[in-house]
Amino acid sequence: MVSGEVFEASCQRARALADNVRLVIKGKDAEVELAVIALISGGHLLIEDVPGVGKTMLARSLALSLSGEYCRIQFTPDLLPSDITGTTIFNQKTSEFGFRPGPIFANVVLADEINRATPRTQSSLLEAMEEGQVTVDGIAHSLPRPFFVIATQNPVEYHGTYPLPEGQLDRFCMSITLDYPSELHEKEIVESQLERHPVNSLRNVLRADELAGLQGAARLVSVGPDVLGYAVSLVRATREDEGVSLGASPRGTIFLVRTAQARAFIAGRDFITPDDIKAVASSVLSHRIVPASRSQGLSGSRAVVSAILARVPVPVI
Repeated sequence: MVSGEVFEASCQRARALADNVRLVIKGKDAEVELAVIALISGGHLLIEDVPGVGKTMLARSLALSLSGEYCRIQFTPDLLPSDITGTTIFNQKTSEFGFRPGPIFANVVLADEINRATPRTQSSLLEAMEEGQVTVDGIAHSLPRPFFVIATQNPVEYHGTYPLPEGQLDRFCMSITLDYPSELHEKEIVESQLERHPVNSLRNVLRADELAGLQGAARLVSVGPDVLGYAVSLVRATREDEGVSLGASPRGTIFLVRTAQARAFIAGRDFITPDDIKAVASSVLSHRIVPASRSQGLSGSRAVVSAILARVPVPVI
């Protein structure tokens, strides 16, 4: 068990991480918190939105707030799996084959415009995101810890893109959108970048090796039977809804509870409530379900989740 003082100190470190990112990402406090929740829960994050709203900057700010290694991979149609995972090369000096790691061997990896790469290249991330390793020429190579993937995609431009399959979408802990800033915050963004970009002044507030301690502390947040039953009911409702052709998987249930734990942890609580579940439900479940009308896309999925949240009884704690 973790003492109250140690637990509270860990919660403060998590809040400091979110506050540091907010120095760059203006007017998106809730979205920044969701990104930190995904990190604390040990999952990966998908950001789907139009160009220029700060998707890449959010990933970079989060990476710079950690002292670990950060790598950005620009996904293009000609990108090969070996360009991501690495490859085996022949060393003429030793007359032996050796492994040269690819850019995925970093603590925070930004997969920018992931849907522009071919399905074969996209699939090279599956093992890394699920197992924390990559296999090249039959040999498994462990990735550094922590390992966090932030992927971005543009929902507007479809020419030359390859939509992520359901199996890969399910690997992402959460999916968020940033949307356009308000007029007030847009002025603040412009003013903050007149001389230099604030991300260049961002400092580390957390060592990468400290993140595992925060993740472990978040897992100790208590999950009551009633709240657990509520989470399970929400996920099962996505499989029974008439407007859904494919519901959320059990992995979705796991991440729904883990992200609720992370949210309670950041708030300084050692237990979760139904409000924690409701706050993360849309981000955790929307990209995991397929509406009966696929043309509705992510917005249709979010509408389904909202309807389910409205009708599933909330337990009284």
